[in-house]
Amino acid sequence: MKTLIAAYSGVLRGTGSSILSALQDLFSITWLNRSKVEKQLQVISVLQWVLSFLVLGVACSAILMYTFCTDCWLIAVLYFTWLAFDWNTPKKGGRRSQWVRNWAVWRYFRDYFPIQLVKTHNLLTTRNYIFGYHPHGIMGLGAFCNFSTEATEVSKKFPGIRPYLATLAGNFRMPVLREYLMSGGICPVNRDTIDYLLSKNGSGNAIIIVVGGAAESLSSMPGKNAVTLRNRKGFVKLALRHGADLVPTYSFGENEVYKQVIFEEGSWGRWVQKKFQKYIGFAPCIFHGRGLFSSDTWGLVPYSKPITTVGEHPQPGPLTSRCPTASLWENEDSRLGYLFLTSMP
Repeated sequence: MKTLIAAYSGVLRGTGSSILSALQDLFSITWLNRSKVEKQLQVISVLQWVLSFLVLGVACSAILMYTFCTDCWLIAVLYFTWLAFDWNTPKKGGRRSQWVRNWAVWRYFRDYFPIQLVKTHNLLTTRNYIFGYHPHGIMGLGAFCNFSTEATEVSKKFPGIRPYLATLAGNFRMPVLREYLMSGGICPVNRDTIDYLLSKNGSGNAIIIVVGGAAESLSSMPGKNAVTLRNRKGFVKLALRHGADLVPTYSFGENEVYKQVIFEEGSWGRWVQKKFQKYIGFAPCIFHGRGLFSSDTWGLVPYSKPITTVGEHPQPGPLTSRCPTASLWENEDSRLGYLFLTSMP
């Protein structure tokens, strides 16, 4: 009898071990599948923004023009009528939507790289700010994620501060794309818009300007950190005029997410890029990232390299003792970049 009981107990123990082992295997497979699904969602979230950045405006313009020639022409007429009445809204800060800024897709976007916003100092809600952001990279992915979404919790890190990411004014002439951009708090990077936000929109405004712009994007490549600042002091003049503080901001890793064909100065390729930059406002870059399904193939999806955005201590504007008068600074071009340059590492 003892022998039978011992044998029966051994079978039960074996069965329990088998069941436990099977459950562990099942949980392992489930976890791996979930991890794989999350990774694909991250890739898709990034790709949708890249495609929106590159083709949404042109595609929507073409669709609306085609709609004029169909039985649905009234839809196009109504939208363009609305566009005419709403034309100046982007210049007044646009229409930000906290719902859009808090979309779950942006959290997947953030985790793909991942992207991190490092807070080094508090910002007073009684002041206005201009963030001088570098580098541009190919698309300014760090600037978009940190300041046009709540993925990195910019509103919690800087309570009472309203960030406005400034980009090319031409983007706001594109139907549908302009609505998408404004919902994230993106505005045109022109003097009228910045003047309005710094003088007629109260305090607590933070305008993020990617100072190097298209010229800086031409130097974007992995392993290289080059900023374009010469002859780009207009943002300093605006800060001085309106008493806004300057916040030098740098995104480490921004240049690592795409590989680009760099044309040497004097080459035909660089000549074409500069002509586009001069007359259209952007420079066409020949770049590539990874493929949609594999990191070993080429595609439009950026490489998953960490991007860390760090802001320096705010540099006071002319309303403080460090800058007695705005006119003095505006007349001395050699010193206009002082507030910005002295805080750079």
